[in-house]
Amino acid sequence: MNVRTRFALAFAAVAVTVAALVGVLSYTAAANRIENELDRTLQTATTALANGQDGVLDAPAPGPPGGPGRGRGDRFDEERQLVAQAVAPDGTPTLLGGRALPVSPATRALAAAGRAGDSDVTEVEVGGEAFRVMTTALSGGRGALQVGVDIEDTQRVLNGMAMEVTWASLAVLLIAAGAGWLLAGRITARLARLARQAEHFDLDDIGRDTDGGTDGTVAPLPVEGHDEVARLSASFNTMLARLAAARDAQERLVQDAAHELRTPLTSLRTNASVLSRFAELSPDARGRLVADVQGETRELSQLVEELVELALARRSDEPEQPLDLASLAHRAAERVQRRTGRAIHVDVTAGAHVIRGHRHGLERAVGNLLENAAKFDHDGTEPIVLHVGDGEVVVADRGPGIAAGEAERVFDRFYRSDTARGLPGSGLGLAIVSDVAAAHDGDVFARRRTGGGAEVGFRIGASRFLPDSNPGHVTVSTESASIEET
Repeated sequence: MNVRTRFALAFAAVAVTVAALVGVLSYTAAANRIENELDRTLQTATTALANGQDGVLDAPAPGPPGGPGRGRGDRFDEERQLVAQAVAPDGTPTLLGGRALPVSPATRALAAAGRAGDSDVTEVEVGGEAFRVMTTALSGGRGALQVGVDIEDTQRVLNGMAMEVTWASLAVLLIAAGAGWLLAGRITARLARLARQAEHFDLDDIGRDTDGGTDGTVAPLPVEGHDEVARLSASFNTMLARLAAARDAQERLVQDAAHELRTPLTSLRTNASVLSRFAELSPDARGRLVADVQGETRELSQLVEELVELALARRSDEPEQPLDLASLAHRAAERVQRRTGRAIHVDVTAGAHVIRGHRHGLERAVGNLLENAAKFDHDGTEPIVLHVGDGEVVVADRGPGIAAGEAERVFDRFYRSDTARGLPGSGLGLAIVSDVAAAHDGDVFARRRTGGGAEVGFRIGASRFLPDSNPGHVTVSTESASIEET
């Protein structure tokens, strides 16, 4: 059963339930009103007969509310005439007016031993006609009085009312079902368009069009109104845009990786062909060949490793945990110092240091910043400075600095400035830093350093700071410290 049919059935069920409830309540209220009116009439007539006023039998009883009036003529007056009879204590009936009424065991018991004023109301059938009869016990052992009134017209009115309620409920059912069907059609039409969009969605098509499918293959869904369906359509369009951006970034990464891999692979193929004449080479040539192969192999391994790190930078399965940036920076600095032999000066200032993040990713980002500085700062006369404070990590060096216009490009994948063409590396180190910062709701920056060199770093988003990130909670010293080589 589709959503539109469910909507229509739900509308119809609610409407018919309400209509039936209103009809039943109206019918019950009308029936009770009529019965109460008839009972008052019978009680008044009983009181009059007990006082010897026989003329009450000559007056017609009132018709049912909403029923036919006296305009129907004498026949109606005759049908609505009151009937009465006296019942002796021994159960013998005496007709007082109209037709004889049946004497039931309850009537005999009331006439024989009932207390004065006790009454019983029943509906009986006499000669094919329905009567409402009230039996009332008299005082002084005089038996009981039975007074009845014809209720054929009353039942006719109530039956007609029941039929009207039934037909009205059926009409409401049909109207509500039709209205529900039309309304559900308007609601589900947008859902159907969304479903068709999803069914015919092709990632290859949208990947070629980063504007959200303006080529007509995967067009954005129109957003109509401000209801839940409109929100769903907008969310779907947002998803398409993100998929397009992700596909575009994936294709660029593959293309750039293929370009970067081509150089070391070409060199390895060349060296492999030279190895076929290895015995003909001089010892010096053999040494250079082996060193070249080892260097290219290291470059290729590093490139593959960084590609994996880049691909997983925002998709790490590592759980988030409270981290102390100061302690993390010290560990990363110690590791890079052992690897490069460069002196690293760690400067931790007062501020917020405890954050919620991924330890491995952040250590990798700090390590990449330090290794990048070590690669460009050839002299090594001054230590590399690693500054940590208020969720910001900055690495400063005394290398050639950053040329004008390159500050925003150094974090691009595979980007290498003119000064870095002859240096080892794949151009992915700072791109990994950028992705790690983005995964922690932060950003990256690069600028010239006063006195020469560069300052490159990243910030952690303010939402990542923990309430206990005060300097007193930090486990490492907040004073400046130099890490000596071990």
